[in-house]
Amino acid sequence: MTRAHLPGILAMAIIVVASNILVQYLFGSWLTWGAFTYPFAFLVTDIMNRVYGAGPARTVVLVGFVVGVLCSMIGTQVVGEFGPLVTFRIAMASGLAFLTAQLLDVGIFAALRRGVWWKAPLVSTLIGSTVDTAIFFSVAFSGTLAFIEPGNDVSWAGEALPILGLGPVAPLWVSLAIADWAVKLTLALIALAPFRWITARIGTRAQIR
Repeated sequence: MTRAHLPGILAMAIIVVASNILVQYLFGSWLTWGAFTYPFAFLVTDIMNRVYGAGPARTVVLVGFVVGVLCSMIGTQVVGEFGPLVTFRIAMASGLAFLTAQLLDVGIFAALRRGVWWKAPLVSTLIGSTVDTAIFFSVAFSGTLAFIEPGNDVSWAGEALPILGLGPVAPLWVSLAIADWAVKLTLALIALAPFRWITARIGTRAQIR
């Protein structure tokens, strides 16, 4: 790790902390405010990968994972109206989803980095985001995985409702996952513009030095 990597590390840490805080606040019926900040973790990872390579990108991911674990540990000690703000199951789901999806993103980006500029960040983020959503919501809320934390009642997430209020009937957590996934995909497309601008700007500075 060098001084040049610090902005990426700080950006990842800020995103993880902000997302852990904002996930406590609802945005509409299917989302939390954290859904709009967390996807930018993929942008940070991809910028680091493009400019410095897969190694530094993985370092940033590991820093983000450690920060996320610390946030979860703090959350388990804060008791809200319905118990701890973060349960063991949610902490496990969050950490597993983050680490798996981000490292997958790094690997896919590295494999596609020699193609057209947008292919690596777009494909790696789309796949990583899909895996992230699938792991988090299934591990955190699926009834079939209740054995992970038997004392944690997540029956509310299994309530049968029309998907997003419109589609066929499915457990509530499926609607939450689809809404979250849709935000991630939308932001993956939007993030291509800052990705292009930031990587070009950092690359130009590196050449000048």
